[in-house]
Amino acid sequence: MRARPFLPAVLAAGILTLTGCGSGGGATSPDDAGTAGATTATAPASAPASAGSGSSRAVPEALRFTGTTLDGKPFDGATLAGKPAVLWFWAPWCPKCKAQGPETAKVAAEFKGKANVIGVAGLDQPEAMKRFVSSTKIDGFPNLSDEPGTIWKKFEITEQSTYVVLDKDGETVFTGVLPGGRGLSDKLDGLVG
Repeated sequence: MRARPFLPAVLAAGILTLTGCGSGGGATSPDDAGTAGATTATAPASAPASAGSGSSRAVPEALRFTGTTLDGKPFDGATLAGKPAVLWFWAPWCPKCKAQGPETAKVAAEFKGKANVIGVAGLDQPEAMKRFVSSTKIDGFPNLSDEPGTIWKKFEITEQSTYVVLDKDGETVFTGVLPGGRGLSDKLDGLVG
């Protein structure tokens, strides 16, 4: 087995532990995944900021992040404000992540225009991330390259194949593993309307 490049900053901080992929340490069913360890976003900022559709609204602290898509375009988390959002944290070599890909893509298409689905790739190099997107056919929604682990740290993610579901106000309503992505649609159903 070849060694995987890790995020030096994350390892130095002692935040990231790789327990999710193939270790049996993750949840075994959507009911087991729960919200234990879920983080709650802080109250929306008092100063309004642009949130995408030309309207001016406060951007919740949880959505105050930037990144770069795998195709090199800048991404601003503030564009997610006002709609429920799913952040899916994955690694290209993770078999659980690969199994989640089809369902995540299906949910992204099902909720297009009503909710946002964003992939946040880490724990490898951009070329491996691009191959993963191509092979799993998850190119229907944005996927960010988070090589330095900045977004992973912001959301306190400690294992790949983790979903973070936010409501329209940027409040975390679920953090956990959904085997094969099962249950993700149900989590968004109650948030759109």
